Amino acid sequence: MHDPDDTACSIPLRGLTLDSLAEAIDRLEGVWKRNLRWGDRVVVVTRNSVYTLRALGGDEFAVSGGWFDRTGAEDRVLRVNGCTWGGRAINEDVVAAPGLFLEFGNGVQTTRIQKVEVWRDAESTATN
Repeated sequence: MHDPDDTACSIPLRGLTLDSLAEAIDRLEGVWKRNLRWGDRVVVVTRNSVYTLRALGGDEFAVSGGWFDRTGAEDRVLRVNGCTWGGRAINEDVVAAPGLFLEFGNGVQTTRIQKVEVWRDAESTATN
């Protein structure tokens, strides 16, 4: 179950409308799909787990850690649907941001994200 009062979120969640959520998303310090290159790794630390997502282009990622490792589905290729505030409203452009919940294409949702890091692929960095 998601904890709406979790202190890792820097934007208060109570009483937010869909319009105010849309405005708040622009203030988040997170990882946006458009900024990732093939091979980049996104390390997502949630309240209960650590996930590693390797960008494969578009919305697809090779995912390991957390639920995927516990169920023997590590390095599974699937899409990242986006991030939610803990409800049904999802931002499909965000891969991960502290305070939000990551949702994968297979329906798995993480606990609240605590920290996100991007590790650039050496080949994609060398060509740019």
